[in-house]
Amino acid sequence: MYIFTLKRNMKIDLSNVKNIIFDLGNVLLNLDFDASVRAFHNLGLSRDVLNRQQAYADAVFYNLEVGKISPQEFRTRVRTLLNNPEATDRHIDDAWYAMILDIPQTRVDIVRQLQKYYKIYLFSNTNAIHIERLLFEFKEANNIDFQTLFEKAFYSHEIHARKPDLEAYEKVIELSGVEPYETLFVDDLEKNILAAKKAGLKTFWLKEGMEMSDLF
Repeated sequence: MYIFTLKRNMKIDLSNVKNIIFDLGNVLLNLDFDASVRAFHNLGLSRDVLNRQQAYADAVFYNLEVGKISPQEFRTRVRTLLNNPEATDRHIDDAWYAMILDIPQTRVDIVRQLQKYYKIYLFSNTNAIHIERLLFEFKEANNIDFQTLFEKAFYSHEIHARKPDLEAYEKVIELSGVEPYETLFVDDLEKNILAAKKAGLKTFWLKEGMEMSDLF
């Protein structure tokens, strides 16, 4: 079991690391999960079916993240939860996307520097609605494709498994071809870090208040 800590100069020790797998939300991408909660409440949601820990009381959110349902099936179920048949696809997509903020340039620059020395991967619990718009907006803002920052990006809705399920890590390890003992996984949630350790990965828990771009 490997738990990476900070050196005295406040940098992550990358000794014997050949690959780095980054989480997306709250590591590379700033999120405000409560913004989506508020947006759904504004559309008529009268009970809590999601929260900032992404513990979903309704299975529709989980099913979207593991690709069990299509975006259109998601929207149909959300209309039922909202008890608002007048909510359009755009209303629902905008509310769901409200949590997505920005990817600071400093983080992009760090990833591009790390690409010179390590193989960089992305592993995110996400969904087709979020990723489609995020990739478009990132290219508009940066004039490069987001995917070019990584050897490969693994999205839960595409691999049909999500963190912290051990199956998800095993799929990423297999599909990427990395050796776990020489691969560092960076995530902001302790439960995801603990599961990554079980999969044999080296880990770094990016706790609240830490800034990814300061640590490499």
